[in-house]
Amino acid sequence: MNARLAEIRARKEEIRSQLEGKENVDLKAIETELRTLDEEQKELEKRQAMAEKINLGHTDGLEERKKPKVPETTTEKRKNLRDTEEYRNAFMAYVCRGEAMPAEFRDNETTMTTDIGALVPQVTLNKIIEKIEAWGMILPLVNRTAYRTGMIIPTSTIKPVATWVAEGAGSDRQKKTLDTSITFGHYKLRCAVSITLETEYMAYSAFETALVDNMAEAMGKALETAIIKGTGTGQPEGILKDDTKGQKVTVAALDYQALINAEAALPMEYENGAVWCMTKKTFMQFAGMVDKNGQPIANVTRGLAAAPDRYLLGRRVVLTNYLDSFSETLDTTKVFAFLYNFKDYTLNTNFNIGVKIYEDNETDDIVRKSIMVCDGKPVVYDSLVKLLRAGE
Repeated sequence: MNARLAEIRARKEEIRSQLEGKENVDLKAIETELRTLDEEQKELEKRQAMAEKINLGHTDGLEERKKPKVPETTTEKRKNLRDTEEYRNAFMAYVCRGEAMPAEFRDNETTMTTDIGALVPQVTLNKIIEKIEAWGMILPLVNRTAYRTGMIIPTSTIKPVATWVAEGAGSDRQKKTLDTSITFGHYKLRCAVSITLETEYMAYSAFETALVDNMAEAMGKALETAIIKGTGTGQPEGILKDDTKGQKVTVAALDYQALINAEAALPMEYENGAVWCMTKKTFMQFAGMVDKNGQPIANVTRGLAAAPDRYLLGRRVVLTNYLDSFSETLDTTKVFAFLYNFKDYTLNTNFNIGVKIYEDNETDDIVRKSIMVCDGKPVVYDSLVKLLRAGE
């Protein structure tokens, strides 16, 4: 009996090799032979199992032989099929090309709500769920350049003045003085993620997409943090780095008068282009306030792509998480909001690379890294008006 089972299994392997080969075969004859071999194999395996029970002294097998065989339920059949590679390939062909599912993967029954989970293979859920973080609102607003590292850019603080003169008279010659300059350094921003070789070739394809998105998000948040409060040492210099720059307005509470004082401190020459920058929590404290005429101070409108645009007294508000929100316990030395024209901030990038992938020969880990060399600093501070909480 064991010898015959071995012959049957060997013959099935031969048939499988023929089907996977390129030579032509008689499918109908092979199907008939396989059906016969399956029936004989099942009978031999049943007899073998019964003989083993008898050798062990169990007689329950003889009693079970008299009982009618309980057929496998539809749910059990589907459970066994849905985890196979053949089922996943058939399902992909059905979804992508509209090919009908093979008969062995279908049942002539009415689909119930309890059967829906078996219709779609579980391994097709190719998605990674992650926590969402806010970024990308400030980076598009700054001025972008690509100067060489160490290049000195001269700036001038004096502009010529035009004068009215009589007929035939001239005017004084004025000297244009380039008394200041800006020099961009080079700071390397690097983000590298390493995963094992096994994870690289066994994980979902969405894992790679998530890694690239995470790296871009990490570098974007690092740049935005530096634009606002960078130290200038090993990283770009932020707008709020120099405490002596810009104008300060202290407020005891967030109200209409606080906005009026800040707007009054903003020079008229920088009226156009300056925007508010604050946290969403600070902005929402203005929501619902009205002036003495009953007009709302804060407005939220639907902008492009249905994204909300926020305004305070008609001036656009850019939200960020890199500032502290206003509260009665906030340190009086911390800026919780400011007015600024972000075009007065220059971010200089002289080396920018997307994503580089390499393998660590020592550990076989797959490493993805993104590197950029950049520097940034405020070119003009005249549009900067900072809001701080008033002291006791």
